[in-house]
Amino acid sequence: MTSLAIDVVGLSKQYRIGQMHSAIDTLRDHLVHGLRTLRTGRTPRERIWALDDVSFQVREGEVLGIIGRNGAGKTTLLRILSRITEPTRGHADVTGRVGSLLEVGTGFHPELTGRENVFLNGAILGMRRTEITRKFDEIVDFAGIEQFLDTPVKRYSSGMFVRLAFSVAAHLEPEILIVDEVLAVGDVEFQKRCLGKMESYGQSGRTVLFVSHSMPTIARLCPRLLLLDRGRLIEDGPTDHVIGRYLHGDLGDSARRVWPDPTDAPGDDWARLRSARVVDGAGTTSEVVDVSEPVGIEIAFDLLRREAVFPWIDVVDEGGTLLFSALDTNPVWSEARDPGRYVATAWIPEHLLNEGTLHVTVSVKSGLLGRKPWRHAEVESALTFQVVEREGGPTARGEFPGKIRGPVRPLLRWTSEAVGAEEPLLARPQGD
Repeated sequence: MTSLAIDVVGLSKQYRIGQMHSAIDTLRDHLVHGLRTLRTGRTPRERIWALDDVSFQVREGEVLGIIGRNGAGKTTLLRILSRITEPTRGHADVTGRVGSLLEVGTGFHPELTGRENVFLNGAILGMRRTEITRKFDEIVDFAGIEQFLDTPVKRYSSGMFVRLAFSVAAHLEPEILIVDEVLAVGDVEFQKRCLGKMESYGQSGRTVLFVSHSMPTIARLCPRLLLLDRGRLIEDGPTDHVIGRYLHGDLGDSARRVWPDPTDAPGDDWARLRSARVVDGAGTTSEVVDVSEPVGIEIAFDLLRREAVFPWIDVVDEGGTLLFSALDTNPVWSEARDPGRYVATAWIPEHLLNEGTLHVTVSVKSGLLGRKPWRHAEVESALTFQVVEREGGPTARGEFPGKIRGPVRPLLRWTSEAVGAEEPLLARPQGD
């Protein structure tokens, strides 16, 4: 019987949250803060359980995926298994050399060249110098930055930087590899190589723990999944079953979500979501929509400070594939708005979506931070609705009775002709 690589029993991790007095830098600051504490008492700080009584086992050579929403405890679990942090309760027995790809590029020095950083970062990740030397050409070839190898990395583009960083980390040879959402680096071609590298790890008999928000990717790599929610283990089982629970289960399967308490509503000090729902053409909340009718995604949010923000949606199918992302491009959102309640509705046109179950992530974002917009508030898979095709009216199916594959099914305008025929192609047969 295959022996255990990881045995987790009752693992729990508690964090204390609250205001940190980071501005206390001088002796005077410490004295003033101490006197204020004596007069008013200490400010109580809330405690949260990032992990709460999590138990599972992973056998040698098994590839295990971990999914869950933001804040579910996935990264905390990996940090404990990587021995970066200690649990509050419980224990995790890990047998074998562990390699962690938690934050690509940690330890890179901007003043050093790419060549020097390969050796520096490899050493930080636990590789011996002889091992780095043996794999050096393979690392550089995988990253595709040979021309810039002796250039300081501070002059690299962000894409070149992450390619080299991931390439170093990907050439570890541990018995247990822990990967936290690092395959979304570089361009499409490089991501394919990263995915192929992860597949080769699983096929080589190494134990792999893989965290990702990409359901197609995690379904391709992992035959078994763990589902975490608010620090607790909700489901442990076959990939298809757990993904179904994640997308359709009781973690937000609804055509309407409301956050009545503004203090608990998702968001930050700038904006907080208050409600979201799926509506039909009449503005009625609807869990089932027809392919021949438009469907709206309504988002209500509170703007707490004067800021230029915009609503955003991501629509995914039941397999976790992103169909499209959309933001409100109305020019009014390009300027700072006064604090208050705002409601925006994104209308998806009729004859676009295919039949099936769709999930919507709703967000409120603002201007770019680097190349990514700043997320003030976001709820993954906040809404779920079913697209059906009722009888009557023209659709993209026509009279074809079978299943039409794909996430979208637009009703296109076709033009046709019969070349060399005596009768037009569209003429109906006579006397039938």
